[in-house]
Amino acid sequence: MTDQLQQSGRAIAVPDTRTALAAGRDYLLSLQHPEGWWKGELETNVTMDVEDLLLRQFLGIRTATETEEAARWIRSQQRSDGTWANFYGGPGDLSTTVEAYTALKLAGDDVDAAHLAAARDWIRAQGGLEATRVFTRIWLALFGEWSWDELPAMPPELVLLPKWFPLNVSDWGCWARQTVVPLTVVCTLRPRRDLGITVAELRTGRTSEPVRPQWSWGYSFQVLDRVLHRYHRRPLRTVRKNAMLRAAEWITARQEADGSWGGIQPPWVYSLLALHLLSYPMDHPVLRQGLAGLDRFLIREHTPAGTVRRLEACQSPVWDTVLGMQALSDAGVPADHPSLRRATDYLLAEEIRVKGDWSVRRPNLPPGGGWAFEFDNDGYPDIDDTAEVLLALARTDHPDKAAVHAATERGIRWLRGMQSADGGWGAFDADNTRELVRKLPFCDFGEVIDPPSADVTAHVVEALAAMGYHDRVVQRGVQWLLNNQEQDGSWFGRWGANHVYGTGAVVPALVRAGLQPDHRALRRAVRWLEAHQNDDGGWGEDLRSYDDPAWIGRGDSTASQTGWALLALLALDRHDTEAVRRGVRYLVGTQRPDGGWDEPQFTGTGFPGDFYINYHLYRVIFPLAALGRYQHAGG
Repeated sequence: MTDQLQQSGRAIAVPDTRTALAAGRDYLLSLQHPEGWWKGELETNVTMDVEDLLLRQFLGIRTATETEEAARWIRSQQRSDGTWANFYGGPGDLSTTVEAYTALKLAGDDVDAAHLAAARDWIRAQGGLEATRVFTRIWLALFGEWSWDELPAMPPELVLLPKWFPLNVSDWGCWARQTVVPLTVVCTLRPRRDLGITVAELRTGRTSEPVRPQWSWGYSFQVLDRVLHRYHRRPLRTVRKNAMLRAAEWITARQEADGSWGGIQPPWVYSLLALHLLSYPMDHPVLRQGLAGLDRFLIREHTPAGTVRRLEACQSPVWDTVLGMQALSDAGVPADHPSLRRATDYLLAEEIRVKGDWSVRRPNLPPGGGWAFEFDNDGYPDIDDTAEVLLALARTDHPDKAAVHAATERGIRWLRGMQSADGGWGAFDADNTRELVRKLPFCDFGEVIDPPSADVTAHVVEALAAMGYHDRVVQRGVQWLLNNQEQDGSWFGRWGANHVYGTGAVVPALVRAGLQPDHRALRRAVRWLEAHQNDDGGWGEDLRSYDDPAWIGRGDSTASQTGWALLALLALDRHDTEAVRRGVRYLVGTQRPDGGWDEPQFTGTGFPGDFYINYHLYRVIFPLAALGRYQHAGG
């Protein structure tokens, strides 16, 4: 049996849903690692590669081969207008373009070559170096291309502040605190190394206008910044020395088994810089392990232009594995299938049994029952992954039922204990909601706190409800979701793009928690989803929706976002509607012969408005789950 799909002005035959489902299932099964996990590439932007080269230049270990291969990748990502963007199809980003220009000049590209000339003209037109973000100017300051005096002050005394004091380390989101602590060391020592080039031609000579005296948080922190700069020149020596020692201890205590910090790039590179500046020798075990660990995050690919080298900002084996397990279950893979049993073995071994920074606000919550996103990140189990682990484990039949049950019970206990005071759940911490941190002049690089979000809260509510919990903890989570529905009927997506992701997560959770399909909130969500379906039957939302409301629910159709929308509609038993049939037809018609889907668009979110991710397995997992649930519903 075949359907007909109009594409490129002609009718083409496409396989039926059952055939597409089998192809997607077999393709995903083929991607499983022998150790039981799945991991797709986590693609971001070229600042990862630029900063890796600059780190190696600063440490004196950059090689010609590394430079050539990274530069080849960076060049390949430049757009026709001379810029580099932070996501596929997005607008040029000034700081990313400045960093890419710097790296290519460092690699020996001719400054008068057309690609650098185009980038330089665009940079200057956008305000030049003077308009870049703080992080970019820190990298420039490391090599004397920017003045440390013109950067916000970040004293290491921050690590000495008690947890009740505003702006203490625990007030920051886990990714931010791991980055800020080493940066306080770097910005205090103010090093300057030779870059071998200059990028002074990117300056415009413009000066920023001083903030006019008036009562506002912005002005208050400008005043505080001036005070801290004066303190930097004449610190209390004993306090400063103690702070630097405590910062070093804080950093080294949080290095993971693979040499990383938190399994993510920003704290990793700044921790290496900080410890190096604190006179840790290059052969010190912490530095040696940290540098060696970066190799695991490198991807080398052979292209017609030569080998390219790029660095993943993070890796997502636990996340990809648990989502993949659920998709395979939706696709009809038996609960006792060897692939699901191997994946369960992997997950049981990945459970984190030690306390991390989360225990600062939950000191009485026992460790155990948490899972992290990455291969190695014992300090920061995350709530989102843990919820999805429970959902995955519930759909497998493993021989060691006692071990699965015990891990599940610990996971339930940890999730319930990590609920924030308002009833929602953040990603890594409970009650990480002090917004004062956001107002620091230093914080122009993305979200720096971890308040509850709709997508994470939905996943926890869904997991607890699936485990049979409908008590006050779950009820408060449901109420949080209802209270945070947008005026248009959608939900904001913190960790995925954007309202399609949030809505796709919340609707199934509310249904699992007991809301009836005719509930007003769910009817509003359906209207929003159906109103934002594209003409081709798919759904898509451009990442610009985080900055410009006109893009909310709008964008090129993608396989993953279409999957999210369908999962929401199917949860409401709407399989026999035109919207769902058109969405399924879109997925079936765009499937590749190998069973996967193409998706160059970025549909993952790191920091809304600043940092985005293309999870390469999203394009397989979510379409497969949607087709499986459609088939199961009798579609």
